[in-house]
Amino acid sequence: MSEYILRTHELTKTYKNHKAVDKVNISIKKGDIYGFIGQNGAGKSTLLRLVTGLNFPSGGSIEIFGVNTETGLNDAQKRMGAVIENPALFLNMTARQNLEVHRLQKGIPGKSCIDDALSLVELKNTGNKKVKNFSLGMKQRLGLAVALLSDPEFLILDEPTNGLDPIGIVELRDLIKKLNHERGLTVLISSHILSELYQLATTYGIIHNGQLIEELSLSELDEKCQQHLKIKVDNANKGATVLEEMIQTANFEVMPDGYIHLYNHLNDVYTVSKTLTDSGLVIEHLSQNGDSLESYFSKVIGGEPHA
Repeated sequence: MSEYILRTHELTKTYKNHKAVDKVNISIKKGDIYGFIGQNGAGKSTLLRLVTGLNFPSGGSIEIFGVNTETGLNDAQKRMGAVIENPALFLNMTARQNLEVHRLQKGIPGKSCIDDALSLVELKNTGNKKVKNFSLGMKQRLGLAVALLSDPEFLILDEPTNGLDPIGIVELRDLIKKLNHERGLTVLISSHILSELYQLATTYGIIHNGQLIEELSLSELDEKCQQHLKIKVDNANKGATVLEEMIQTANFEVMPDGYIHLYNHLNDVYTVSKTLTDSGLVIEHLSQNGDSLESYFSKVIGGEPHA
């Protein structure tokens, strides 16, 4: 079995002369919580609709659970759950009645899945309360329950925290983590807010103007955003020795380009520079670097972080 739940190759969707998705190559491994981030209109929802079979590509290919044939994709999509845009809910029905309708539509045998889904999203005790009287957070959780009815292996969520208050966001975040940790559910979740996904995702894909700009792991993102002193001396190996022996720190890295990234002593630049100079080293560059999550996203897409 493939270690990848989802892979796309040169995936493209064109509307008239506009490429909403432009030759995107995305890779999601089993067990990932993949944060798919981009401004509104960047192509996130279009790509998710292509993956879930709600739309058809203009070019490229999609592979889900290691298969990419039309029949194979149809079968693979039955092993997925998704909430794309607004959940399809019947406002004059209860939560249980909503799930019963969706169970019948999906042809899922037995009603035990309804209790399981309601328990997971903590809506089992809503009784005869109509969905029209639910809070927005409760409606979002019910939409998630619909996606979880068939006990999927892969869950796709499109901007699930839109309109939620801070408590609703935390509750949804905790639920997604629980599903990932306890059930091994692989999750693809889109958002235009990197700071929101940072508390949840293990891997990130950044899309802009329909193109995938960057894919990176959480550790790679942390490395790019971590504040540090960026140092270039005429002898990097000697510089590293001086930091270890004279500054007495091992919290640094010598990068492939010869720069040293020092992650502490950020407020003591004078001591660092004087110690290096007194050791006979020539300092060619010394600056404080590192981005906030929002400023990193802005830098990657070449503009403002919010649309």
